[in-house]
Parts: sequence; C-alpha cells; structure tokens
Amino acid sequence: MTLRDASLFLLVALLIVATGLIQSWNLALQILNMGLISAIMALGVNLQWGFAGLFNVGVMGFVALGGLAVAVTSMPPVTAAWAAGGPRLILALAVLAGTFAAAVALWKSQLPRRGWLVAAALLAGVVIYRMLFDPARDAIEAVNPALQGNLGGFGLPVLVSWPMGGLLAAGAAWLIGKTALGLRSDYLAIATLGIAEIILAVMKNEDWLARGVKNVIGIPSPLPTAVQLQENPAFAERFTDTVTASTIAVKLGYSLLFTAVLLILLVLAQLALNSPWGRMMRAIRDNETAAEAMGKDVTGRHLQVFILGSAVCGVAGAMMTVLDGQLVPGTYQPLRFTFLIWVMVIVGGSGNNFGAVLGGLLIWFLWVQVEPVGTWLMSGITAGLPDGDFKTDLMDSAAYMRMFTMGVLMLLVLRFSPRGLIPER
Repeated sequence: MTLRDASLFLLVALLIVATGLIQSWNLALQILNMGLISAIMALGVNLQWGFAGLFNVGVMGFVALGGLAVAVTSMPPVTAAWAAGGPRLILALAVLAGTFAAAVALWKSQLPRRGWLVAAALLAGVVIYRMLFDPARDAIEAVNPALQGNLGGFGLPVLVSWPMGGLLAAGAAWLIGKTALGLRSDYLAIATLGIAEIILAVMKNEDWLARGVKNVIGIPSPLPTAVQLQENPAFAERFTDTVTASTIAVKLGYSLLFTAVLLILLVLAQLALNSPWGRMMRAIRDNETAAEAMGKDVTGRHLQVFILGSAVCGVAGAMMTVLDGQLVPGTYQPLRFTFLIWVMVIVGGSGNNFGAVLGGLLIWFLWVQVEPVGTWLMSGITAGLPDGDFKTDLMDSAAYMRMFTMGVLMLLVLRFSPRGLIPER
C-alpha cells in the first residue's frame, strides 16, 4: 500500500470521526459498522469481477442467503412445528432431491429415448413431492402463525451462523454456476439478477422456512445487549448516561468483530491474488482464448471464483442480519443495493482488494450522509423563498441527492481515475 492509498483510508477515518464529533458517536459507529459489512460485500464482488471478469448482478440473493443462514442456524427450534410436519417435509425435500438426481443420471445414460424417461421421472417425482410437501407445510404454518408458523432453527451460537452463511451462499453459487457460467457476460448478468429475485421470492413466500414477510425478530447477539449493560451494576456506576454509553459500547464491540472478519478476508484475498492461482485468474480474465490454449480449465476456474465471491457475500449478509437483530426479506432490493455495491468496487478500484475495501467504506459513508447534508443545503438555498409549491418541490428534491451524488462521483472517478481510487497494479 502506497502513501497515497493510506491517505485515502485516513480521509475516510477522519470523516467518520468528524461525524462523531459533530453529530453523534452512535451515528458514527453505525456508519462504520455498515461500512465494514459493505467493504466485505465489495471484496466478494471484486473477487468475481476484479479477478475473473464475471458480471454478477445477483449479489443481494447471496447476501439474503447469508441472512437466512442466521435464522436457520441460531434461532431456537419450534418443537410443535417439527411435531406437526417436520419429518414429512424433510421426506418431501429428499424426494425432490432424489428426483433431480435420477433425472440427471438418466440424461447421462445411453438408454434409448432418454428424454422421455427424464420427463417421466420428473413428473412422477414432482407429483409425489407435492403430495408430501403441501400438507406438511400447511401443518407447520398453522402452528401459532402470529408468532411462529415455521420450523425455527438449530439454536447454535450466533457466530457459527457467519461461516454457515458463507457455506449456504457457496452451495447456491455452485448450483447457479453449473448452469449460468457458460453464458456470455451480459446474459450472465440477466441470469444472476433473475436468480436473486427467485431466491428472495422463495424467502418471502415460504413461511415454514423463516416466516416469510412476517420476519424473524429477536435474533441472538454475540455481544451483551444494551439493556443487559444498563442492568449491570458495575457498568451503571461507571457511566452517568447509561443508555448512550451502552449503545456506543455495543456498536463498538460490533466494530471490532467486523474489523477482525474484514482483516481475515482481506489477508486471504491478498494471498490468493498474489498466488499462482491469482495470476492464472487474471490471465483468464484478460484473454480467455489464450488461457484455454495454454490448457487452463476456464469454466472450472470461473466456477471456483464465483463460489468464493458468493461465499464472502453470504458471510456479509449473515453479519448484517446479526447487526440488525432481525431477518426482513423485504429489505433486500437487488437492483438498488447491487448497484451500490458495484459503485463501491468501481470507485474504489476494480482488481485491487484494498480499493474494494476503500470503496465500501467511502460509498456507504456518502450514502448515509448525503441526504441529510442535501436537506440542510436545500434549506439554506430556499430560506428566502416564499412558501409554495416551488419551495416544496425543491425541498423534496433533497431525497434524490443520494443517487445524484453516486452518479456524479462515478463520472468524476471514471474521468480522472478510470481504474478507481486505488487501481490494480
């Protein structure tokens, strides 16, 4: 890292400190925590795009799977729901998996009229699956639907859910990559966006899995909560304003945890980038035909890096859900937030891991702070105007300062530093 690169990180740190001094330390730490998670997401996208040139627009799907892993791993099981339909539902899912495995085996066989055999196997398997699944699902969702209506989780420590989020996203990436990575880059983008929408649709509509749009609340915290700190006599004696001190302490604890995870992933990404594997990935990115002529398995390497990048996004999604304390599928908006993560990678520097981290921290800070600054600026501009529709329209336009600023920032960076603030070297 050069002195210029370090100065850019120092600038972001000063912006966050200034937020704490001018506004509040609660807000500054909140921005820092989500900035660290955003940096991890940008690091995952940079693995796919910066290393291999894979245009994945389904980032939010893998982030959502990370959040789902938290609910499935760490929430306590709902005993009544398991008794009502758990075994039948597991049997139904096993039948579905066996159906697809049988269809693949038949397709690979040399039997005559294998297409008809595959169709017959799929039809029979889906019919049996629905006969088992539908009554089991209805029985599970009928168990106290206002508060439960799902199977719950395994009740494991919440920190276990972070690697589990990566594993779940990696498994989904393997399934997607086996079918979609043969597509051209623009078709791959369309396919991954569509798959992300499918993942979110399943999470929103399958109540038995994680309550759907009813949301999962009360996700355990790896740290003492603010209420627990306030009830601690030693903590109460040390601070007069225990409410503010407790929230700051919890957010600071999350900052340390998230920083540790980011540093581990950054070190691993740097080791991968500077390894023979990383040089091979960049060679494939720059010229697939030449790399394939040298005997490299281009599709296999693309699948590897697609899985790795998706796993990193899954870890970030699990961390974000734990930070929020709830799983809300409706907040995962593929087009809006995927765009934001791509801005982080492009502005920070595609192909450079430090650039991706810088972009995540800087863009999230601007995303949060631009709208209130725009409102303050517009209030000053319109202070001398009479009340009316014109003044109201100008004040309402402050809400669009976020998108406007992102667009202007991208134009400026692409004009004066086309390879990002910290370009690939």
